Amino acid sequence: MKKKKRLIMRSVILAIMLAAIGYTLYANFTKETRGEIAIGDKAPDFILSDMNGNTHKLSDYKGQGVFLNFWGTWCKPCEREMPYMNNQYKVYKDQGVEILAVNVGEPEFIINKFVKKHGLDFPILKDANKDVLNLYNVTPLPTTMLIDPEGTITAIETGELSEAKIKGMMESIKPR
Repeated sequence: MKKKKRLIMRSVILAIMLAAIGYTLYANFTKETRGEIAIGDKAPDFILSDMNGNTHKLSDYKGQGVFLNFWGTWCKPCEREMPYMNNQYKVYKDQGVEILAVNVGEPEFIINKFVKKHGLDFPILKDANKDVLNLYNVTPLPTTMLIDPEGTITAIETGELSEAKIKGMMESIKPR
């Protein structure tokens, strides 16, 4: 009886290890086909819900500039740049520039607590399964992509942004 249990346990562990190895190989070999996002590319379309349950489809913002920011509540540089983004959002939202701040993989109650703490006014989108993060091939947080009114990526910035830098970025994607 003991030997049978041991055999079953070893078989389960072996199956899990083989699945992990298979996934790792699949992820590495298909990385090239998923491709890198680069300046000059059309921004891949996506649909995400915000904290109020409204859906946001990137292509619905055609004709506007989009400041697409990927962030997490645990990320200190993300937290430091949020008030600057909020200040500039108030200036540029009526000039055809939208901020879409994509939170990656965190529970709603943690995001809500963060949004309330910082008094954020711009749309906070939930990427619970990190699908959009992976679609855009984002690695470090924060990462910000600028998308012009035609839907083309014009800049990709990783790391913390100053308020002056955010203002310049928003000015650069403002519809003319």
